[in-house]
Order: sequence, then C-alpha cells, then structure tokens
Amino acid sequence: MLLGALGALVAGGAIAWVLVAGDRASPPPPAAEGGLVIDSSAEDGKIDPGKPLRCFVQGQFVGELSLTDCARRNGVATDALDVGLDETGALAAAQQAGAQLIPLPPAEEGQPPATEDSALPPADAEAAEPDAASPGTCLRHGGGRWRRVADGVDLNACVQTLFAGRCERPGGATYGRFGQQTLRLVAGKVEISDDNRSFRTLAPQAPDCSLPPVG
Repeated sequence: MLLGALGALVAGGAIAWVLVAGDRASPPPPAAEGGLVIDSSAEDGKIDPGKPLRCFVQGQFVGELSLTDCARRNGVATDALDVGLDETGALAAAQQAGAQLIPLPPAEEGQPPATEDSALPPADAEAAEPDAASPGTCLRHGGGRWRRVADGVDLNACVQTLFAGRCERPGGATYGRFGQQTLRLVAGKVEISDDNRSFRTLAPQAPDCSLPPVG
C-alpha cells in the first residue's frame, strides 16, 4: 500500500516536471519581449484624420492634434496640409508656408504619382509603368503630393530637371525623389538622403542658381 502511494507520488512529480520544462522551452510571444513598435515614417501617405500628430500653424508648434483639427486651426481643408516629418523626426502637419517638413515617401502601391510635363524625352510607351521607387524614376513634391517628372534617367538629369535655375530662400526647401533617395534644395546647395531623415550635401549651388553635374 505504502509502495503504491510512493509510486504514484513519483509519477505525478515526473509529469509536473515535464510540463514545467515544456513551458520553459516554449519561446514567449514577440509582443511580450519588446512590445509593438510602430515607425511613423512608414505611413505611405495614408494618414488617419483622427490620429494625433504634431501640428504647426504659421510655422509655430501648437500641440498634437488630429489632422482634421490641425486643418481647422490652419483654416484650410485637410488635403491642403502638408504631412511629413518635422525636425524631430515626428509625424507632423502644416501649411506649405509654415514649418519645414520632410514629405513622406510616395506610396509604393496603388495609384502611381501623376506625371507632369517635362523637357526630358518621354519613356518608351511600350515599357511597363515603373514603380514610384524604381531606379531612374524622378519625382517632384509640391502641393502635398508627388508628381513624376521622368523615368529611366540618371541622378544628374533628375537633379538638373528639379532644381537647376531655381534658388531657395534661407529656411526654405524644395523636395524631389530619385528612386528611393530623397533630394532637397535648400539655400546654396542640393542635399540627398537615403533614409528620408539624414541629409548630406550632394552639390553646391552657384549664386545664379545653376548646378554642377552630379553623380
């Protein structure tokens, strides 16, 4: 009788040890280790009107408001606001004449950017429609949207088409894209970024607004 009870106790302990060991071997769910991480720069231009973002009115930060409330504070419609990254790297909205924002990259899926008139020769009509981020695709940003300038060009042709003959005032900026790189014209130079955040000088600009060859 005593031996039977002792055997049952040993068997129960062995089962409990197996269950505990199995739990220890199972990896914890990803969210339990680091939590959910959201990169606000990967919005693909799709902003929830109710999502808080940094709002600027006449260049002054007025707090974190929804896109709708920020547009109301600026006295414009929501589609009249530029949405992008401010100097802190946070998602923000402002009128074009307000704070300097780095526009979000164009969406890589869905409706491609509209094409504007360009002095460059048009691409082969039989070629497939290029993606907005394809190498050789040149885009210009303005009015809160991206427009395709040319396809199948090199970096120099894109930069010259976007910025040659145009000077920026101090504190101002004009943006373009070459493939997956962001281009920016500021006072006295053209800059380029591989991550849409950190910019480096690509070429100086002469006082007559001309640019040397780049690339």
